[in-house]
Amino acid sequence: MKWTGLALAGLSLVCVVRAATVTAPRVEAGALPVVPEVDGDAVARTLGSAVAIPTVSLTTGGAADTFVALHALLRERFPLVHARLERTSIAEHSAIYHWRGRDPAAPAVVLTAHLDVVPVEPGTEQDWTHPPFSGVIADGFVWGRGTLDDKLSAISLLTAVESLLAAGHEPARDVWLALGHDEETGGTEGARAIAAWLGERGVRAQFVLDEGSAVVEGIMPGVRAPIALIGIAEKGVASIELTLRTEGGHSSMPPPRSAIGRLAAAIVRLEAEPMPGELRGAAAAMIDRLTPEMGFAARLALANRWLLDPLIVPALSRHPASNAMVRTTTAATIFAAGTADNVLAAQARAIVNFRVLPGDLVADVEAHVRAVIADDAIEVACVGRCWEASPTSPAAGPGWDDIAAAIAWLWPEAVVSPSLVVAATDARHYTGLTDRVYRFAPMRVGEVDRKRLHGTDERVAVDDVARAVRFYQVLLLTATRAE
Repeated sequence: MKWTGLALAGLSLVCVVRAATVTAPRVEAGALPVVPEVDGDAVARTLGSAVAIPTVSLTTGGAADTFVALHALLRERFPLVHARLERTSIAEHSAIYHWRGRDPAAPAVVLTAHLDVVPVEPGTEQDWTHPPFSGVIADGFVWGRGTLDDKLSAISLLTAVESLLAAGHEPARDVWLALGHDEETGGTEGARAIAAWLGERGVRAQFVLDEGSAVVEGIMPGVRAPIALIGIAEKGVASIELTLRTEGGHSSMPPPRSAIGRLAAAIVRLEAEPMPGELRGAAAAMIDRLTPEMGFAARLALANRWLLDPLIVPALSRHPASNAMVRTTTAATIFAAGTADNVLAAQARAIVNFRVLPGDLVADVEAHVRAVIADDAIEVACVGRCWEASPTSPAAGPGWDDIAAAIAWLWPEAVVSPSLVVAATDARHYTGLTDRVYRFAPMRVGEVDRKRLHGTDERVAVDDVARAVRFYQVLLLTATRAE
């Protein structure tokens, strides 16, 4: 007992010391580069004009002529970009711009955004403060679908390049601007085709930057400062279709278990038994970076993950946001069965959407589903959206350092941290060009605004529009300077 007590006391002392001394790296940004002045109001008006063109993804009810109109607007508002950069159209509605650098042999910088937006849910239009495709500027905001996702990135990126061209900047390395048109529906005709086009021409990227994360507030309990999350990986997707076929018949003589009840029971089992959780990869890197910013009690646990992970993962699993960081999640999204109230359904079908944690595979998800539902009569198939999680990029070195420095200059109050992006972005299509693919949109997003993404009253502050332009200006200056 004496030796056990001493061992526990020693272990406790180690844990306390680790919690008291844990530190985090600081971004050494140096002096802020001199950049051209930005007329935030003018950029906001351009963004509003772009938002007023309803470029809803084509496979979700959008019209091709809206993309034609948006590209015409870009030609009008960014004349130097279109005069001095080589523009190539991809799949009619996506575009690549090539800004040639002094050293074509140096790895290039690839900056991406997407032009399509999600539709507005029918019947909710009257809930918007301003019409969803008005692009109106009011109360210090630009309002409308696409302001946050992702026309802010596209317009501010092009504005930054236009201003640097006007100032006579000549990059030391090639820069590629990639604007996709179908990110919201998978990016297969846009970003994937762009990446293939670049790969076929031997383009090697020093790094790729796409949307995905942002400067966020209130996302991590115990961290008071805003957090600039740079996505170094993103989850995969496995939409699993479950189908059960039976004889059907009249509802007056039902079997003990109907097709609907049997399939519903399978889904209940899947929800009750999710895939195992583990804090690893990009999510672990984020927790390790944010631990020093927390109160002592949280630091005591998180600075000693080597000992306490078996307790930490269940705690994180209790909240949807943190649960998504530690496991492949399970979400039943579609259930279809039956044709009449007095007829037994001859077929029941459901879709369960899994977001695949890096380290898990789509094949692992399928095996998990079969094992948990334990019903050979239910057909299991991955349909539609099915792709693996992305590789994980380094949280240091070229690309990362440039992005982190730009954030430190423009959001000095923010803590810069690697993160796992739990949604899907176009970034995953570019992993064949480089092992440094990052996800960050230059905007500050609070809890209220997070709910506006893909929702009602999407908007962005005019001040944030100007800051987004400056972000791309300083990023381009630092990332394309001579070595």
